[in-house]
Amino acid sequence: MPTVISTRQLTRRFGENVAVDALTLEIEQGEVFGFLGHNGAGKTTTVRLLNGVLRPSAGAARVFGLDPVTDGAKIRARTGVLTETPALDDRLTARMTLLYFADMFGVPRAQVRPRVDELLALFDLGDRADEKVGGFSKGMRQRMALARTLLHDPEIVFLDEPTSGLDPAATREVHQLIERLRDRRHTVFLATHNLNEAERLCDRVVVLAKGKVLGMGTTRELAAQLEYGHRVIVEVDGLAAAQAEQVLRAVPHVTQVEAARDRNGSEAGGVFLLVHGTSREHVPELVAALTQSGVNLYRIEPDEPSLEDVYFALEHE
Repeated sequence: MPTVISTRQLTRRFGENVAVDALTLEIEQGEVFGFLGHNGAGKTTTVRLLNGVLRPSAGAARVFGLDPVTDGAKIRARTGVLTETPALDDRLTARMTLLYFADMFGVPRAQVRPRVDELLALFDLGDRADEKVGGFSKGMRQRMALARTLLHDPEIVFLDEPTSGLDPAATREVHQLIERLRDRRHTVFLATHNLNEAERLCDRVVVLAKGKVLGMGTTRELAAQLEYGHRVIVEVDGLAAAQAEQVLRAVPHVTQVEAARDRNGSEAGGVFLLVHGTSREHVPELVAALTQSGVNLYRIEPDEPSLEDVYFALEHE
């Protein structure tokens, strides 16, 4: 797919503080790209740079092949941005808000009413459409802001903590919306603290700290960069645990075998072993070695690191 966002050594300083430090990345059309990092990591600043709201101190960016510095207005006409704390006019009703922004975004007049009704229904705001936004709960305000962001059917959607303040049902709806955007080949730039959310939705992620990239790729690609690599959990007959350890250590690729700290023995008298340096593709080899040695094997499964494991490992490298 074509690249819709690219940066080369993109940098933004505020005095002595470097908010974005030599960021280089490429994002393809239709990708859900996760931007992960603690507060102050540079996520919001990057979104502003890509939309031409801020000028870089060094480096360059291209969005749709356009330079945000000189073509910011053209870029913003094709992107939608949901900030972490979206501002809404409490005096306007939900419908009036969307009608106002539809006009601002240049939605064709014939499409405005159907589009507003569609989004009000999508975010379960139809029954409250003619009530003032000032009386809405935090979750309703977040849904209102999401509807506003999507009014002009943007090709790239920048979402900063889109499920903040939402209940589980509304959160699921937002996740389903992001998946639908991907299915329609929209690009989603998702800045989130929710690692489970990122792991479920994102094709790739970048992990930032103090504006600098710590790692970029899929969860599996990032895990491969870490010292502990991949692991496999093996459950064997407790009476043959010592023999199993000896057999497993002799298998190529295996770097360490230890008791799995977070698992006790099973009801069947099995013992769990954590095998380091091996992964899913080596499972048949481990099974063959154990069965050929006469060890009773009860269970074997990859113990691949989660995005949460990877995130904190990268932060502490």
